[in-house]
Amino acid sequence: MTWGLWNSWMLPGLWITIQVTLYSAAVALVVSFSIGTLRTSRFWIVRFLSGTYFEIFRGASALVMLFWFMFAFPLMFGWQLVPMWAGVLALGLTYGAYGSEIVRGALAAVPVAQREAGIALSFTRLQRLRRIEIPQAWPEMVPPFNNLAIELLKGTALVSVISVADITFAANLVRITTQDSAPIYTIILVMYFVLAFFITRGMRVVERHAKTRVGQAPPRGGGLRGLLSIGSRETVEADGVVTTGGAK
Repeated sequence: MTWGLWNSWMLPGLWITIQVTLYSAAVALVVSFSIGTLRTSRFWIVRFLSGTYFEIFRGASALVMLFWFMFAFPLMFGWQLVPMWAGVLALGLTYGAYGSEIVRGALAAVPVAQREAGIALSFTRLQRLRRIEIPQAWPEMVPPFNNLAIELLKGTALVSVISVADITFAANLVRITTQDSAPIYTIILVMYFVLAFFITRGMRVVERHAKTRVGQAPPRGGGLRGLLSIGSRETVEADGVVTTGGAK
C-alpha cells in the first residue's frame, strides 16, 4: 500500500471512526443515565415508558436501526439525515439502551439506608441522585461502561454500509485498488486494537479516580504483578482463616 493511499483514505477513515465513536458515546451516555434513572422511578408509567424504550432498542438490530434512520426516517418525518449522523443516532440510541441497564443495576445496588438518609434530610429525588446515589454507583458503572465503549467502537464499522468513510470503508476501497486483502485487513485489525487499548487505559484512570473519591482506592498494579502482590499480603490458613501481612 502506497503512502498516497494511506494518506488519502486510511488516515481520514481513522479520524471518521474516532468521531463516530465519540459522538455515539456521548449520545449513549446521555441515554444511559436518562433511561437508567427513569427506570428506578416510583411512578409505574415512567418505569413502563422507559422500560419500553429499553426493550425496543435492546431487541432491535443495530444494523437494521441504522438502515431505519437512513431510509425510513426521512419518509416518515420528511427530514433527511446526513449518513454520519444517522449512524451516530442509531449506535448511540442502541448502545444507550444497554448502558441504561448498567445504570439501573448500579443504582439498585446502592444500600437502601443511603437513600433513606437522603429522604430523612429532605432531599428531592434529583438531589438524592446527584449527591448520594450516582456518586456511590459510578465506580461500579465504569468497568461495564468500558466494555460497552469497546463494543461501540467495533460497532462503528457498521456505518460503512451507508457509505460513511470510516476505516472499514476506506480499507475496502484500498483493497479494491491494490488487490491486497491480507495486509489491508491486518492493518485495520491493529488499528481497532490500538483504539480499544486506549479506551481501556482511559477508563481505568476514570475508575481509579471514581473509587478514590468514595474512599475505595484501588491497587495500582494489574495483571500478574497485582496477583503476586495480593498473594504476598494474604495467607489462607488450613482452617480457612485469612491473615494479612504474614501475621498468624
